[in-house]
Amino acid sequence: MIAIYPGSFDPITLGHLDLIQRSSRLFEQVIVAVLRNPNKMPLFSVEQRLDQIRLSTEHLPNVKVDSFDGLTVNYAQMQQAQVLIRGLRAVSDFEVELQMAHTNKTLSTQIETVFLATSNEYSFLSSSVVKEIARFGGSIDHLVPPHIALDIYQCYNQKSPMLNPISTEAIPPLKNISVEREA
Repeated sequence: MIAIYPGSFDPITLGHLDLIQRSSRLFEQVIVAVLRNPNKMPLFSVEQRLDQIRLSTEHLPNVKVDSFDGLTVNYAQMQQAQVLIRGLRAVSDFEVELQMAHTNKTLSTQIETVFLATSNEYSFLSSSVVKEIARFGGSIDHLVPPHIALDIYQCYNQKSPMLNPISTEAIPPLKNISVEREA
């Protein structure tokens, strides 16, 4: 069974990757499909996002990364997929996602939507939150893979703030400590 996980993934977060990994255990193939949305001004080009996702999912042999434009159900039919995967963080997500699932069902009765609840540690996380934190100089190292954090910091012309995600205080650099060995 083939499942499509559609989204803008601008950028892909650890929450997205958690859903992809969990989906890869449920379905024969998972296609992470980056939507080309002309109404949005993304931080990264579609090609950059595809590369970022490929690098982040290379350890998952049954995950494919692709892009599309137009209706998700049309893309799913072209890929012979039977399932659309959607993540739910909160009740407010459910209302929007349920409406979308019902709409998609009117377009294709062959495709089912499967909702996966996000893991607790990612229930607050979104691409928008990541960009907002980075734009104002905060650390995002605990929200996205390291290679993506670097890409984001470069977009905002910043260096990694090296913040401790728990205390949000700057981590002091390690001093050269010499260790004497006993003879």
